[in-house]
Amino acid sequence: MKEGPDIAQIGALIGDPARANMLAALMGGRALTATELAEAGGITPQTASTHLSRMEAGGLLAQHKQGRHRYFALADEAVGKLLESIMGFAASRGHLRHRPGPKEPALRKARICYDHLAGDYGVRMLDSLIASGSIAAIGEGLNLTETGETRLTSMGIDVTALKGLRRPLCRSCLDWSERRAHLAGSLGKALLSNFLDKGWARRPGTGRSILFTSEGERQFLTLFPL
Repeated sequence: MKEGPDIAQIGALIGDPARANMLAALMGGRALTATELAEAGGITPQTASTHLSRMEAGGLLAQHKQGRHRYFALADEAVGKLLESIMGFAASRGHLRHRPGPKEPALRKARICYDHLAGDYGVRMLDSLIASGSIAAIGEGLNLTETGETRLTSMGIDVTALKGLRRPLCRSCLDWSERRAHLAGSLGKALLSNFLDKGWARRPGTGRSILFTSEGERQFLTLFPL
């Protein structure tokens, strides 16, 4: 009798094309309705309902009810981390689902990965924080330094509150388009929220792209030089 974690079940849940497309849509961090996810998966709402039930039972999704509507989101950050890792591995082996289109440059420049900044700007931000001594890279681990805490506090980030959360403060996340690490964890989320709250960037529609304004881009490049 074989023992240990059963990766076949998780692999089967993620491996179906329709379910993979629905999970990718949820990597934007927003909860979506079954109808929206059916459209993302290219299937009928009835078929989507079956897929969503299976993924919820498998621990990949969480369901939220609001009035008469049901919304689905990734169960937690661990699912987002798993999916981003798989995307990075697939891209590194040349397994791409489509040819680059008009939206591709925007996604590669800046996008949301579950709840933090990814793409070229996400990688740039982490590289800059490490180069400035704000974050120390120890092996694959990341630690916020005293210099970094002072700097980020001056930017309006409540580092003390973030330290009190159960979620890791700093975590590296493999970027599927850049194939290098960007910043995840509660600090990665707080920084992206800071950019959006200041009006430096916005999220158009339900897509994953993060669009910086001209002033936001200027501020971002000044804060995170290479």
